[in-house]
Order: sequence, then structure tokens, then C-alpha cells
Amino acid sequence: MHTPADVPMFPLRIHDLHWHAGGRAVLDGFSLELGGEGITILLGPNGAGKSVFLRSVCGLLQPDAGHFDWGGGLRPEFGVTMVFQQPKMLRDSVQANVELALRPLRVAAGERRARAQAVLERVGLAHRAGDSARGLSGGERQRLALARAWITRPRLLLLDEPTASLDPSSVDAIERIVREIRTEGTRILMTTHNLGQAMRLADDVVFIDAGRVCEHAPVQRFFARPASTAARLYIQGELPWRMAF
Repeated sequence: MHTPADVPMFPLRIHDLHWHAGGRAVLDGFSLELGGEGITILLGPNGAGKSVFLRSVCGLLQPDAGHFDWGGGLRPEFGVTMVFQQPKMLRDSVQANVELALRPLRVAAGERRARAQAVLERVGLAHRAGDSARGLSGGERQRLALARAWITRPRLLLLDEPTASLDPSSVDAIERIVREIRTEGTRILMTTHNLGQAMRLADDVVFIDAGRVCEHAPVQRFFARPASTAARLYIQGELPWRMAF
């Protein structure tokens, strides 16, 4: 079996995606190219297509048209992981929830336990390892979801608003974990409505509106000199209250 590192994945080229729901074009000619390093933040108004795009990348949604070019080949079997805004937890312990992620990779039981303990330590949940995962707070659940993704050593990690509705201390904890995952070489693609968070975390920003990419730029240039009118209006309308973090 190929391990995630064996399979070419980058550059990831997305060509002219289209997807419709309820008679509306949610993705409408969406094209993008991503290299193999860094954190890319997807910004845009509600309904722009950000979450739908992430689901199409991880294979949960099949576009009506368009295609992905994964490093010159097809979608790899392993190596792409997604964390949702409201992650689901098994009716089991915190440790068991993390270990479960390694079963498809055929990791031996002893190694599963050791890796789960190590990653729980890194996300600050080692003391909750034996507790029920469903008894965790919202911030703890999101840290557990990140641990469950991190333990698989993904090449590409997709995060759909991982700090939405969390308190400031939980936001800080999630951002620290995201930075650590990035330093280990995982490529991260993340949505957020928090512009302050985008400035803290992003290497580059993709601005999406009406189902297509309006702009893709390094983070400093995007916020200092947005090239598209839609991005400029979005920043002007969102910045005063989203900067309150």
C-alpha cells in the first residue's frame, strides 16, 4: 500500500469547477493552483462557495463539471483530511476517537496507542484521554478533531471555520495547533470569516465570490492592496468588527 508521502499531490491544479444546488450555481468556473507549502485562507461572503469547494477537494462532493490535477495524477487514496466546523464524535473515549483515524492506515495497535497519546499531549487533551469525547466543550472537541486529523500525518489538511463560535482562549489554542501542524510540512487550506485570524495565520489568501476565485495573493498584499473591487468592499465591510479578537 502506498503511504501518503509516496503519492504525488502538488501542485494541486483545480480547473473550472461547476456545481449547482437548488437551481443556483454554487461553484461557477472555480479555478485555482496550490503549491505544496503554507497556509492558504479562503475568504468571501456567506454563500460564496468556500465550504462547498473544500468538500469537493476532499471528495465528499462531486462537481458537475471541471477536474482536479493532483501533482499530475489522480486523487490520492490517503493524505487528504478535513476538519469540520462541528466535528462528529464517537460514543467512546477521547483516546479511542483519535486512534480510530489510524485504522484505515493499518497501523498496529501498540503504535496507534503511542501516537494517540503523543498527539493528545500536543493539543492539551492528554488529561482527558479516558473521558467521553461527547462530554468535551466546543473548544476541546475542535482540538480533538485536529488531533484526529494530525495523527494521520496528512499532506493536505482542510479546515472549515475551525474557530467559529469559540471563546478567545479556545481560538488561541486552535491557532497554535494549526501553526504547529504547518511547521511539520502539512499543507493547510482553511476558511474563516475572521479577518484578524486570516492576517495572523495565512501565507496567502484566496478571495471567493459568486462561486469563483476573484483574487489570489500573498496575505500582506491582499490586505494592503486588494486587486478586486469585491475583495476591497469585503475588507471594508468586515474589518472593523471582525478584528475584535
